[in-house]
Amino acid sequence: MTVINPASVPQYKLYTGAKMPAIGMGTFGSDHASPELVSSAVAAAIDAGYRMIDCAACYGNEAQIGEVFTDAITQGKVKREDLFIVSKVWNDMHGDGDVLLAFAKTIKDLKVDYLDMYYVHWPFPNYHPPFCDVDTRNPDSKPFSVERFMKTWRQMERLVDMGLTKHIGMSNMTIPKLEAVLPLCRIKPAAIELEYHPCFQQRELKAYIESKGIVPVAFCPLGSPDRPERDCTPEDVADLKVPALVEIAQAHGVHPVNIALKWEVQSGVAPIPFSTKERNIISNLKCVTEDPLTEEEMKIMEGLECNNRLVKGQVFLWEGAKDWHDLWDEDGKIVE
Repeated sequence: MTVINPASVPQYKLYTGAKMPAIGMGTFGSDHASPELVSSAVAAAIDAGYRMIDCAACYGNEAQIGEVFTDAITQGKVKREDLFIVSKVWNDMHGDGDVLLAFAKTIKDLKVDYLDMYYVHWPFPNYHPPFCDVDTRNPDSKPFSVERFMKTWRQMERLVDMGLTKHIGMSNMTIPKLEAVLPLCRIKPAAIELEYHPCFQQRELKAYIESKGIVPVAFCPLGSPDRPERDCTPEDVADLKVPALVEIAQAHGVHPVNIALKWEVQSGVAPIPFSTKERNIISNLKCVTEDPLTEEEMKIMEGLECNNRLVKGQVFLWEGAKDWHDLWDEDGKIVE
């Protein structure tokens, strides 16, 4: 028996008419949680009432999570159609035919016949190994190319044609990149993952995504306090310690984490927080089903924006790129 009734969890309607839970369980352990620990957390999440589980091949834990899905379905805790299972193709599998191979491994590892959403994890084939440091560079890294990206996207579209995934999505995109590729898509993305938390709101990107009938999904929804060291710089702001957010949390008698998640769901974004602690797993889900923020509190949260990008992506830089800012097209043009 689930702790929180999944029917009480808000949902978003995708452009296909399908429903997607407004909050999911992430599975990126920030290079510090073992596959066994992450899969145990997923089992606790399903018991808690989560129905969207956000996976990725590069996290190195899909086989263990697949065992959890099998057990939950076999034991009658959930039916496959109750779950919204998500994964992503990693950067080293963008070549001709590679997306299909990557997808085949993912559904074999996850032990399911289809996915509900499959994302292009990053919009270029720049690969880095697990546990790398901030100075790691792949000599084969390349800047974003519309032609290369669309070759990858055509393979994604084939997966939908074959009935292997119900939806496809993109991640780590920018408005210039989206403007370049969306008109070329035969099947448009149903959701786009972006870094989104109180001190980094990407309002223009969020508004652009929503204007296209696409659902924004928030990674790092809590400001990723446990992110890898390679993504930490001295100027980073700790979202959950910002006084205005802490004050709202105190007014509601909850942890600042809960306030960030409430704000995101009430803003129309689907956060995918990760925790290995059962108490937090339950609290993260429960908080979006009760005690919403007031309009005044929502305005205060909007005022916390301070361009605090945490996932800079330095390890994906190509030869000739100046620094991580080149990944994000900050001047409104694709940096090549």
